[in-house]
Amino acid sequence: MPDDGASSRQVSALGDVALIVVNYGSSDLLAANLPRTIGASGVRTVVVDSYSGAGEREAVTRLAARHGWELLTPARNVGFGGGSNLGAAHALAAGSRILLFLNPDAWASPAGLATLASTVRAQDRALVAPRIHRPDGSVYSRGLTYLHRADGTMSGRRAAPDDVPWLSGACLAVAAGLWSELGGFDEEYFLYWEDVDLSWRALTLGARLEVVEDAHVVHDEGGTQESRGRAKSETYYRYDIRNRMLFARKNLGPADVRRWRRTLLPAARAVALRGGRRQLIEGIGPWRGVARGVVEALRVSGERRTS
Repeated sequence: MPDDGASSRQVSALGDVALIVVNYGSSDLLAANLPRTIGASGVRTVVVDSYSGAGEREAVTRLAARHGWELLTPARNVGFGGGSNLGAAHALAAGSRILLFLNPDAWASPAGLATLASTVRAQDRALVAPRIHRPDGSVYSRGLTYLHRADGTMSGRRAAPDDVPWLSGACLAVAAGLWSELGGFDEEYFLYWEDVDLSWRALTLGARLEVVEDAHVVHDEGGTQESRGRAKSETYYRYDIRNRMLFARKNLGPADVRRWRRTLLPAARAVALRGGRRQLIEGIGPWRGVARGVVEALRVSGERRTS
């Protein structure tokens, strides 16, 4: 039997929260994951459909009407950061005080959302994230990932004092005030690394990165971008390689940029291998994405810092 008291508490705990999901060609994931995440909580749900085609737009429009989601429909693909910023602006204008971003290929429970929201209320100068699991129960992320400043690689452990921690944008909660102070995601990234950049900027403002051990989210890596060892899109390779150097140019010093440029080709090779060797043998798309990413990485790393 449903616990009506628990449902009422979840509605109360989520009354000032907006759940923001950026969609790009993933209406099937929205249909599978969003209803079970929201449950009977009544949380304000804002879906931003970054344009991928007329059929997908129609499918998302039907889903939003059926479930009562608030739908934003930009006429072009605005990227993850751009879509998140649009959803956040809409939610804040409607009076939401806590923003909770969730990938289409991830799901949680209303209780998990309420736990994240409660943490933000208690620590409004923090970016807050849950532990993230794969569908089989294994750990996808314990929360913090570390960017190694020495060479621009990443791992789950801090190897040096100047390594930079960051929280995954797959599920991230933030108070309205801190979000406004940060200015949202940097849209120049378009896709990937914008969560690294947001975490970095939060730390430079004196905010904290907080992981809530009791809040769990399930992230299906095989959704919007396939898991390690499976095929990935040309777009994935391009922006993951490019944005590593974009982050360095925007946030680090000249010595760091030079050091990261020297390791650009090994870093690009490591990114390329995430999609498996078969994809590299069978198609030109991955190679085109890698090549474009390397060229653009060299270009952006040579530009002057904008801040």
